[in-house]
Amino acid sequence: MSVTLLAGTATTSLALTAADPAPGSQTLQAAGAPTAAAPAENLIVGYKTTAAEAGSNTAAAADVAAKGKKASKKAKFERRLGTGAALVTLGTPADAAAVMAQFRADPDVAYVEPDSRAYALAVTPNDTEYAKQWDLFEPTAGMNVPAAWDTTTGSGVTVAVIDTGYVAHSDVAPNVVAGYDFISSSTAARDGNGRDNNPADQGDWSAAGECGTGSTASNSSWHGTHVAGTIAAATGNSKGVAGIAYGAKIQPVRVLGKCGGATSDIVDAITWASGGSVSGIPANATPAKVINMSLGGSGACTATYQNAINAAVGRGTTVVVAAGNSNANASGFSPASCNNVINVASTNRTGDRSFYSNYGTIIDVSAPGGETRRATDTPGTVTTPENGILSTLNDGATTPGAEIYKPYQGTSMAAPHIAGLAALVVAAKPSLTPAQVESAIKTNARPLAGTCTGGCGTGLADAAATVAAVTSTPTTPSFENTGDFAIADNATVESPITVSGVTGNAPATLKVGVNIVHTYIGDLKVDLVAPDGTVYTLHNRAGGSADNINQTYTVNASAEVANGTWKLRVNDNAGGDTGKIDSWSLGF
Repeated sequence: MSVTLLAGTATTSLALTAADPAPGSQTLQAAGAPTAAAPAENLIVGYKTTAAEAGSNTAAAADVAAKGKKASKKAKFERRLGTGAALVTLGTPADAAAVMAQFRADPDVAYVEPDSRAYALAVTPNDTEYAKQWDLFEPTAGMNVPAAWDTTTGSGVTVAVIDTGYVAHSDVAPNVVAGYDFISSSTAARDGNGRDNNPADQGDWSAAGECGTGSTASNSSWHGTHVAGTIAAATGNSKGVAGIAYGAKIQPVRVLGKCGGATSDIVDAITWASGGSVSGIPANATPAKVINMSLGGSGACTATYQNAINAAVGRGTTVVVAAGNSNANASGFSPASCNNVINVASTNRTGDRSFYSNYGTIIDVSAPGGETRRATDTPGTVTTPENGILSTLNDGATTPGAEIYKPYQGTSMAAPHIAGLAALVVAAKPSLTPAQVESAIKTNARPLAGTCTGGCGTGLADAAATVAAVTSTPTTPSFENTGDFAIADNATVESPITVSGVTGNAPATLKVGVNIVHTYIGDLKVDLVAPDGTVYTLHNRAGGSADNINQTYTVNASAEVANGTWKLRVNDNAGGDTGKIDSWSLGF
């Protein structure tokens, strides 16, 4: 099976507008905030309660004037603060050291300090193209990212970008760690060999007919670099764009070359990126806590994909995938239709589903993917570049050229918004499991400002709301069984989860996540069985001919001791349709 990248048409380039910054900190500086200590204009003086100046403004005024005179500075008592301290003005900003020394030498003074200034933390980055990044900050359809930066920037988290590799770009380079090239075919890789430790993007251009009968010629997309910039472009460096998780690291993992990429290469990349072992490949020294896959092909999720994804999630890696750009149900595309992933649809600048975006009940959440043209415009044209997603790119038509910035559209652009958010969340609360990361993102999404026909998940992801939620609430213990349990005709099957380390009884709002793959769910009865054998019915032969159960149920299990073996019991009550328990979870 071959898969391709999921970006739409590229738009006109935007040239670099600033020189390279000197190496150093990427801390965002508030507008007008000084870079060094500024002269003081006022002082705050706290007198000891036994001093006359503590209760008498007249005494304080006389004392301030005398100390100012001794220091050869003008000093005047201004007023009392609510704490009882005295505000002393120096008239104009000045070196206050001499006056402060006079106060510190007085045994009746408890403390003296400059009346310093504070600055807003969620300030506008000074990146030169930031104003064009509507997807991060616009209230209608932006993802509310800047307010999340007060709490987290993704520091300490590695995000693997499983894509076309990485072409050198100075706005991403500070955040790149060692990756790998998993393309087995030297022809597709264009590097003259098979797999190696160099994930450099050699270009994915192709000639007409080269990728199958009727295929058209195409230039190199530099797709992985565009995705990487959205996730973690350097920020506050006076150039280019801002990354969503600019404190995180990007691990480029190359799987897409000429004519796409092979499933066998991609699943090995998933395994390696998440810290698993791949024969003949050195261990990953910096395993990723988040994987982004802005790629896909037609067909439902295969066992090969699902097994690799399940194993990655089991290692603690959150897997984010693009829904696809066919304006169709995402259930017909892979890896979008796999379980244990965050499946991301695309929205536009007005908050509607992007005209090209896949949709459906398997979509988890939506994020900005943009529209560089309207649905009625001629395919391949670029009519609304300002409504695309601006990120890092290269101007080479085939082989690498100069670094640039360019707007793209696609669910390929939506997915890295969620990967970046996942990095922010993991950095803010490293104890979260992938299931908890996904739940936090979905639960704290807000309704789309526009419309979505077909299903866009829980809404538009909101970075600030998600980060606030995970940092203000205690971690909910979560347990999961991702093993497959076959559901045969007219048979019963049980999948167990052993809970330990939870104090007392289960909650009145026990969350039971159920992923069952089965045609005609009207055949099924699904029960939660407590450790003492008590049965809680979740689904009882409803849904008729609909396929699959992918739902979280809330159960009042407060009468049950939490620790012990819980079971998900599924009974098939008819013939002709079979399936499996794909995974299920308990959130206490």
